[in-house]
Amino acid sequence: MDLEKVFHMKGGRGETSYSENSSLQKRAADKVNHITLEAIKEMFLESKPMSLCIADLGCSSGPNSLSNIKELVNAIERESSKLFERAPEFRVYLNDLPTNDFNTIFQALPDLYRELKKGRNHGSPSIYIAGYPGTFYGRLFPDKCLHFIYSSNSLHWLSRVPPGIYNEQGDSTNRKSIYISENSPPQVAQAYFEQFKQDFSLFLQSRSDEVVVGGRMVLILLGRNGPNYVDRGTAFLWEILYRSLAILVSKGEVEEEKLDSYEVHFYAPSKEELEDEIRKEGSFKLDRFEMFEIEKDTGNSSTSYGKAVAMTVRSIQESMISHHFGEAILDNLFEEYGRLVDEEMAKEDIRSISFVLVLQKS
Repeated sequence: MDLEKVFHMKGGRGETSYSENSSLQKRAADKVNHITLEAIKEMFLESKPMSLCIADLGCSSGPNSLSNIKELVNAIERESSKLFERAPEFRVYLNDLPTNDFNTIFQALPDLYRELKKGRNHGSPSIYIAGYPGTFYGRLFPDKCLHFIYSSNSLHWLSRVPPGIYNEQGDSTNRKSIYISENSPPQVAQAYFEQFKQDFSLFLQSRSDEVVVGGRMVLILLGRNGPNYVDRGTAFLWEILYRSLAILVSKGEVEEEKLDSYEVHFYAPSKEELEDEIRKEGSFKLDRFEMFEIEKDTGNSSTSYGKAVAMTVRSIQESMISHHFGEAILDNLFEEYGRLVDEEMAKEDIRSISFVLVLQKS
């Protein structure tokens, strides 16, 4: 499967869209927003570029990307005002896979420009925004053109399902699982780890060519706590998805062979794994590394936590599930998913962990 042609968040503004179901990701970004703003301000005060270039890698199609861009622009304008200097112009590159719904982002640009103009006597800042479709596992931009890179909830997605999980006949050896689980043979975890190393190393090498010396990257991604590949916080959501699909198999709505051949292109690295790859690649200095959790909150008292999680996962995985199983199962699948999440969360409070990294180009 060519993931660049299939994988994308659910576009548009409908009930099941990513735009309407990305509040969990927004809360993660907001929790470490002070770190993001500190990083871009430090970079700006050190170099004071007249034209500041920002890239959002994995921007998706919801409101989160433009909200973050507004915060970054406002922060630099405040710093410029303190120095009694004119703010730089801003070049902003929004990147995601070619199948991403860039149109929804572009349609929101007039609102962003209006918000940036509010309260400014001198008019709106000079800001030029463009879309850059393509995978970030490889080069995207010209040499030494970026000052600041931001990537939130994207780098835990791999460039492909690891080929090492398949046997010589092309069948998955990861039976009864769609990700690393207690049931997975050892070679499955190793295959996911090897794919992560290959992808993250290529990501760092590519950004090394594109970022100016002293430039910063802020990376936010799901991770796991410790060396054990089976981390309850991250494996839980995939375990529930497998169980939901298995229920549909038992009802005759999904073929068992289809379930056995479904795997996800996801990996939650440990702190040590990320640090090792950064050190081996050698182009970036790790300025900051923090782990954090997001509290359980649906933001809507009439919606159960399970349903909120199910809607979020659906907006992320719908393209892949529809491609493999067909669209007909989606409603029933995520109804089961929400119910199972609520059942499990009633027994124990399960939380995934996230990492925020600040890297400086050496």
